[in-house]
Amino acid sequence: MDAIWLTGAEWLAVLRIGLGLWWLESWRHKDKRSWFEGGGIRWAADVAAKHRWHAVRSGFDVVVAPRPRTMAYVVLYAELALGLGLVLGFLTPIALVGGLLLNLLYFALMIHDWAEQGQNSMMALISLVALFGMSWQSWSVDSALGLFL
Repeated sequence: MDAIWLTGAEWLAVLRIGLGLWWLESWRHKDKRSWFEGGGIRWAADVAAKHRWHAVRSGFDVVVAPRPRTMAYVVLYAELALGLGLVLGFLTPIALVGGLLLNLLYFALMIHDWAEQGQNSMMALISLVALFGMSWQSWSVDSALGLFL
């Protein structure tokens, strides 16, 4: 593979790190106090209640609605863990698969919102490229430790 300025593996690392920074920004911009008091989950419950797909409405009612505080912690700390894991390149394949799954969940929940669809589909695409391109080969803790070779 020919590449300009960096090697192909290094460009994949740039892509991985950029995706990690995107997850960190998603975590950073949330009002944590409001989320931990249930505000973020109340917003998502309102979105789910109006959703066109019955499976999303009922799934939200069964999984998320009964435990809003726990789910707020899951969402916030998942985004933080994904961001740190991808930026540092630590447990990278796990972070990429976890991020892909979270993006698919967000995509399904926000199916009516074009901006959210675009963001989540692009993040999912980057996750796939970074996963199948083995983006942890350069500039990563995984590479330094000899993980996932």
